[in-house]
Amino acid sequence: MAAGSKYAIKIVQEDSIWTADITRRVSRKEVIVSKTKSGFANEAEAQEWAEAELKGFVENQSKRNKLRNDKR
Repeated sequence: MAAGSKYAIKIVQEDSIWTADITRRVSRKEVIVSKTKSGFANEAEAQEWAEAELKGFVENQSKRNKLRNDKR
């Protein structure tokens, strides 16, 4: 994704388990986790899941935004 994007992927390792987070920048100072999943055996699996989910998440958000704007 481009630098300065609203959505990002964060991969974290805790002991031998990997966790993937999809984060969203709410404001310049605040970032929240929009979606998370843990229990991956390695970083590659977590990264693959996060990229696929992020793509679907962004597409869903754009559809919802378009529907909301069409109603106005």
